[in-house]
Amino acid sequence: MNKLMGTAPRHPGLWVDLTEADMYGSQTIQTLQTVTQGESELGQLCSQLASLSQQGRWIVLISPPHIGYKHMLASAGVRMDRILLVHTKDEVETLWAMEKALTSGTSSAVITWTSSLDARDSRRLEIVAKSARALGVVIEDVNTHSQEKHQMVNPSMTTASSNFSAFH
Repeated sequence: MNKLMGTAPRHPGLWVDLTEADMYGSQTIQTLQTVTQGESELGQLCSQLASLSQQGRWIVLISPPHIGYKHMLASAGVRMDRILLVHTKDEVETLWAMEKALTSGTSSAVITWTSSLDARDSRRLEIVAKSARALGVVIEDVNTHSQEKHQMVNPSMTTASSNFSAFH
């Protein structure tokens, strides 16, 4: 048995499949800020997504807004049978879905639309990027930041129902 192993490491936990490590090496997660709900940013990614869709793995879109992304992707040559839409109920679920899609090995790209990322969420994505097996893109809508700040500064911009009270 010793003659068969030669100079290879003796513990199987030290063996590394280099082809898999090279294929799924550490990825980066891009964070893009947008004022167009990600329409122009998605347009810039379309050619890359078209080539990634040919690999046979999923392109995951998490909580996309209604910006006509289906037509945009189809006209760029993205295989629409490889698009997986995920609709989430809140930001916590959005980040969890992104984390799972990036690390599953079944996706070639994961694009997430979100309103904001705080320091904790950014750090979480940095950690996920170390084990990511897909291209990751977070599209932050800066319009939601400005609306929240404006409402905090100007209380008259609140909803109309809060200006009325019930009489008994």
